[in-house]
Amino acid sequence: MAQRVVVGVSGSAGSLTALHRAAAEARARDAELWAVLAWQLPGGGFGGRAWGDPELVGQCRAAAVERLREALDAAFGAARAGVVLVGRTVRGTPGACLVDSARGGDLLVLGAGARGGPLGAAFGVLRPSVARYCVAHAPCPVLAVPPSPLQGALESVRRRNAWHVPLDARELTD
Repeated sequence: MAQRVVVGVSGSAGSLTALHRAAAEARARDAELWAVLAWQLPGGGFGGRAWGDPELVGQCRAAAVERLREALDAAFGAARAGVVLVGRTVRGTPGACLVDSARGGDLLVLGAGARGGPLGAAFGVLRPSVARYCVAHAPCPVLAVPPSPLQGALESVRRRNAWHVPLDARELTD
């Protein structure tokens, strides 16, 4: 059975960073790259109001496939990853879908997301970390890729804009 590098994809900047790292790991290991995007129905997956509506399920699945294509195009463009690339969309929560997609000999790669912040601890209880779930449950090694410094700077600017904090141009000259 061929070795694989399984990577979680959401389309976020962090998942694109993880995709690049996963592709590099797959090339170094001569492994297949499996890009996995988890999706759920509006309203929380199986508990959603219309989970039995086949038309809604089909629309959500099609939207997930399109989002995966867009993420792969954003990450690799026409050049692709330089390895055998398998794209999968799986219905369920991200952590469980990634753990279920990985086998013992694989490497699971995912974006670690932003760390800390004044509300990080409070929201971590309400929205558990996918990375934490995968580290606790994966049958293989897990590589959590931190966000790029540029992504952190962009998120800082977005927070300033949301809170209407003026930007001092002298801060940009570091």
